[in-house]
Order: sequence, then structure tokens, then C-alpha cells
Amino acid sequence: MTENAPRVGVVTFPGSNDDRDALQALGRLGAEPAAVWHAAERLPDVAAIVLPGGFSYGDYLRCGAIARFSPAMRAVAEFAADGGPVLGICNGFQILCEAGLLPGALRPNASLAFVCRDVRLRVERTDTLFTALCEPGDTLTIPVKHGEGCWFADDELLEELEAKGQIVLRYEENPNGSVADVAGVVNGEGNVMGLMPHPEHAVDPLLGSTDGALILGGLMAAARERASVAV
Repeated sequence: MTENAPRVGVVTFPGSNDDRDALQALGRLGAEPAAVWHAAERLPDVAAIVLPGGFSYGDYLRCGAIARFSPAMRAVAEFAADGGPVLGICNGFQILCEAGLLPGALRPNASLAFVCRDVRLRVERTDTLFTALCEPGDTLTIPVKHGEGCWFADDELLEELEAKGQIVLRYEENPNGSVADVAGVVNGEGNVMGLMPHPEHAVDPLLGSTDGALILGGLMAAARERASVAV
């Protein structure tokens, strides 16, 4: 691992289908991506972790409900508890919520239909690891593609998260019925984030937006800092 190319692990579960996209996007942005199989009981030497999108275990029971029991998730939980940066994208967000590493739950879209399109996101905080490259008031264009992306929290939990500043991204036009237009949240410590939009699909101008590079770039900067401390 070098200072200029932080090693970032991407966990693949049975049914993941955006793991290679995440690996490619991270590599394009200058990281050293490392594939991690879900059965791994220990993580390789990485400075950050991405849980990618897809349909882990076919989305049986609930999205992410089975994947949360994968051996790799125990290692991810330990990594997060040690302050390691963890980013969950779409199904990865669902897994993190099921594992109790992020607050709230993801439910079927209010329309009960699969949604696949670009959405505009409002950056609520720029003082997190993941949004450090954004400017206050930024609006990002990043695609979504999900059938169960409706983030839910009851009034009490929502009030608590609002007060603690754990809501990081909101939809400008809500595509799925998420409570309070929430698109992305962080944990209390600020080192774990989940979002339903796919930043790995917004790093190439040919796809219409490079705004996803701001989120992945923030993750890589945090990974680079963590790697330098470990040296």
C-alpha cells in the first residue's frame, strides 16, 4: 500500500452485481482496489471498505438480512469499531442497516416499482469523511436503481438523527418515499456511511456525471490518511 494509492476493499456477496463496478471506479480514481469474498473471516490489509450494490442472497427475507451474517461482516464490524471508513452503496446500505452499523431500515419503494434514473442530491454536511470534497449547498447528480430504497425511521429516531447531524444527503425529488427525503446517513462516529444512489456509476463523463467521484474521493482521502497513520 502506498500513500498515493490507498488499498480499498470491496466485499462481494452471492448476488452482488456492482462489485466490479466499484472496483473499477476506485481504480479509476487512483485507489488500489482489493476484492474481498463474503466468506473471508479476516479482511486483507485495507484502509477502507465498500459494500457494493446488488441483490445479496437474492434479497430473500429482507434486503441485506442474510448478508449481515456473512463472516466478512463480522470483520467489517470490527474494522468499523476501530474507526475504519466503511461505505455501503444501495444493497450495501441495506446490509449496514440490518447489521446495526447504521440507523434506520430500508423498505420497498412507496411506488412498489423498481426505480432506475439519475437523481439530484442535496449535500447536508460537508464535514464528514465522505463529503469532505463537497462544498456547502452542493447538489450532486448520481443514479439510483433499487426496488427497496425507502429509508425509514420513526419520529423519535429521525429527531435524534437530525439533532446529531447524521443525515448527510437528501433527495431533491424523492424517488422512493424515504422519510424526510433521506438518501444517505452516517453513524454517530462518522466513519460509516450508507447511501442508496450509486456513486460508482457517476465517475465518468460519458455517463453524464462525475459527481460520484466526490463521495468515493472522500472515502479514498480518509483511507489514505488511515494508511499513513498505520505506517
